Amino acid sequence: MRFPLRTPIALCVLLFFVLSASISYASEWRLNMTEGVTAVSQEVFSLHMLIFWICCGIGVVVFGVMFVSMFLHRKSRGAVAANFHESTALEFVWTIIPLLILVGMAYPATTTLMKIYDTEDAEVDVLITGYQWKWKYDFPEQGVSFFSNMSTPKEQILGGAEKGEHYLLEVDEPLLIPVDKKVRFLVTAADVIHSWWVPDLAVKRDAIPGYINQAWTKVQEPGVFRGQCAELCGKDHGFMPIEVHAVSQDEFDQWIAAKQARAQEIAEAAKQTLSFDELYTQGEAIYANQCATCHQPNGEGVAGVFPAIAGSPIALGALDEHLSRVVKGLGAMPAFGEQLTPVELAAVVTFQRNAFGNNMGDIVQPIDIVNYKQGQ
Repeated sequence: MRFPLRTPIALCVLLFFVLSASISYASEWRLNMTEGVTAVSQEVFSLHMLIFWICCGIGVVVFGVMFVSMFLHRKSRGAVAANFHESTALEFVWTIIPLLILVGMAYPATTTLMKIYDTEDAEVDVLITGYQWKWKYDFPEQGVSFFSNMSTPKEQILGGAEKGEHYLLEVDEPLLIPVDKKVRFLVTAADVIHSWWVPDLAVKRDAIPGYINQAWTKVQEPGVFRGQCAELCGKDHGFMPIEVHAVSQDEFDQWIAAKQARAQEIAEAAKQTLSFDELYTQGEAIYANQCATCHQPNGEGVAGVFPAIAGSPIALGALDEHLSRVVKGLGAMPAFGEQLTPVELAAVVTFQRNAFGNNMGDIVQPIDIVNYKQGQ
């Protein structure tokens, strides 16, 4: 039996199916804040819920009074509008009550904000620097520095492969912090404004060139926490994830020691002499990972936006100018002097000067990069 859509029965049936579908997918909805895993994040969540229910109560009271007034005092019931100019008592009530509500809301909000901004007595410091489009992490006291890049395969991004569990939220080098230790984050940027945001830690700080903003966290239990850049920082803004691992103190110490050993290996590698084939092969891989997004895999660039590498005046010109452009950057071209090791810089410059028909025959060794950077 069919019912016209305008009949009450048909509307009830439609409403039933809509509600049923909504309930079946309700578990996938994420309409509320993340409760988080730290004491401060949970306090922020509790404050949010407190203010939310206060606002709900205010809404119920205000709209309840409105609806009751309109129902009981409507013209069809013979109600006659009161004729008065002002009421001191009423004005006193609707001024004092909101004031008391605001004061009651301001006290817990202020105490929570004071905790959020209290970065004193930190046991570990991490300097976080935003780049287009990656993060650099420095542990000044430990002498450790590394970059963290998104590791989601391009095949998934382009739709050529099934998307993974942590699509666009996975990195090649996660940040490790020790549990049960107060970790202070010093957040800045090297190019444009970014924002370092990890919801589970209740940390979100703008990364502004020339400024250092501070935040902190203290995670009680080991875990993996993911976030993203929360500032529109350029064309690849959505490909700038954050991955934080909270680990035991022993595991953190081992990780720091491994990073320090790796830094020593990089310093030693800068002294070696590589063959043309070694440099070219490694440079090709670095170009595909670091340069091809803007300059295109075939080196042709994007007309009017990103210059080509093929036939480029830089790649075909003086070597010092080429090194300057790659190491220091210029305009929209980021500086790779801190992002890549001397070996990687030597490899990618060698590749660019000999790929895409450039055929300059130049070989740049890691020590050439070291000498160039020291001379600047």
